[in-house]
Amino acid sequence: MTRPTSGADIIAAKLKQAGCKYAFGIPGGEVLAILGGLDDVGIEFHLAKHENAAGFMAEGAWHAEQSGSRAPGILVATVGPGVSNAVNVIANAMQDRVPLIFLTGCVDHAVAETYTHQIFDHQAILRPVVKATFRASTGTIGVMMEKALAIALDGQPGPVHIDVPISVAEGASDEIIGELGALAPAMMTAPSPILGAAIDALNSAERPLVIAGVDAVREDAGDILSSFCRENGIPLITTYKGKGLLDESDPLSLGGHGLSPKAENILLPFVKQADCILLAGYDPIEMRAGWRDPWANDATVIEVSPVLRTHGMHRVDLSFRAAIEPTLAQLRHGMQVKLRWTDGAITKTGQALDQAFTAAPEWGPGQVFSTLNACLPEKTVVTADAGAHRILVSQMWQSRHPHAFLQSTALCTMGCAVPLAAGYKLASPTTPVCAFVGDAGLEMGLGELATVRDMKLPVIICVLVDESLALIELKQRSSQRKNVGVDFNGTDFVGVAAAMGGHGVWVDDVETLKNEATEALARDTFTVLACRISKRAYDGTF
Repeated sequence: MTRPTSGADIIAAKLKQAGCKYAFGIPGGEVLAILGGLDDVGIEFHLAKHENAAGFMAEGAWHAEQSGSRAPGILVATVGPGVSNAVNVIANAMQDRVPLIFLTGCVDHAVAETYTHQIFDHQAILRPVVKATFRASTGTIGVMMEKALAIALDGQPGPVHIDVPISVAEGASDEIIGELGALAPAMMTAPSPILGAAIDALNSAERPLVIAGVDAVREDAGDILSSFCRENGIPLITTYKGKGLLDESDPLSLGGHGLSPKAENILLPFVKQADCILLAGYDPIEMRAGWRDPWANDATVIEVSPVLRTHGMHRVDLSFRAAIEPTLAQLRHGMQVKLRWTDGAITKTGQALDQAFTAAPEWGPGQVFSTLNACLPEKTVVTADAGAHRILVSQMWQSRHPHAFLQSTALCTMGCAVPLAAGYKLASPTTPVCAFVGDAGLEMGLGELATVRDMKLPVIICVLVDESLALIELKQRSSQRKNVGVDFNGTDFVGVAAAMGGHGVWVDDVETLKNEATEALARDTFTVLACRISKRAYDGTF
């Protein structure tokens, strides 16, 4: 006998129609029907050890999807502590513009009136860090899901929360599961009164510059950006999230930026020389305070953005609220081919950045990053946790394409690198994936090594071991404060890796690192490269 359609069935069917393939989380009794519904439609559920990590796995898998098929990620959590555990990764998805459907179980209203165990207002806690929050009701579940999916993908994407009462998830529904409507209407760029002004400003400029960020990555605008810059001899600066929009080996690429004072000392004077600046999906939420009003007062600033910018970080003269690719295509069509930046400033700036971030001859974090960048395959995707190592590797690592350097760039949270790597590797099994993490960051989420083992994902985890919160210790010293709360004892990461079903090795020199990284690529389980570096090894590096 066929069972009636349940609320959980409708939720799962709509997610499947939207193209979702994976879900991550930790189940509880309140979400068992949801898990069953997801499984019935072929959406794989993967158990993590913490909801925070599960959300980052969902993001990693989202990045790995092919252009045009990036459906929202799915995070599932149970009532109470499951929800509160996930707040950090939900806030990250909001700030880092990651489309995510957050499904939570809850008790029915009538039960909550006389029952308090694990009960609090999920929607009230999450409302400040989501684009929208819904409470599912029988009879309107399909409509709610279409709203939730559309909001998650619209404009700048982000997380949408859906609280599902047990009776709604498990109860029968007579709703008809129709076809999914259009979720993200195409943003076209019609001829605009300011289009001509923008083209004139670009054509009259002697030193035009493009700055691109997270929205260009989400819109897969790398190809049009690369063509636009190369055809017109215009340099490109990206945020960390935008690394690889233009192959960073290209002379016109000045790399990804946002957090390094050393890089800013070289780059911001170059930005001041620009007489016309095109912001292509640039969101300054990733940037340090030094990027407030960074251009010259007489520079013309043109912005292409999918949403109204209200940050107040800088001024804009001409603004298009539109999709990046068609807008750039129209600007490109009107561009005149001529020599630009004739004084060699692009080359000089690129060389200065290369020199500033060339690895020191002695063993240390720079040697680790430059060695792995050289010996791992070009198509390797890397992830980075928050900390001193992230700032340095983001400046040193040469990304060849977008979605190839994953990190928490707006929230800058620890505990993201390993689960991001796991999610990406799950969705793209043939891609080499390497996570960079500090020792404190790895200790924060050690349980996820078991998740990586269970998912049979041969990722490389490079942990920089200095037994210190290096970035915070550096800030302590620079402000002449005492050393408090930043140092800790060492963990046997090699032993932990073996205990968790992986392979671990201590690394103290370049040759060992090369050999072990090569062997890790052929291994069928995860590898921890525990690279021991000295305390204060990051001094002067970024």
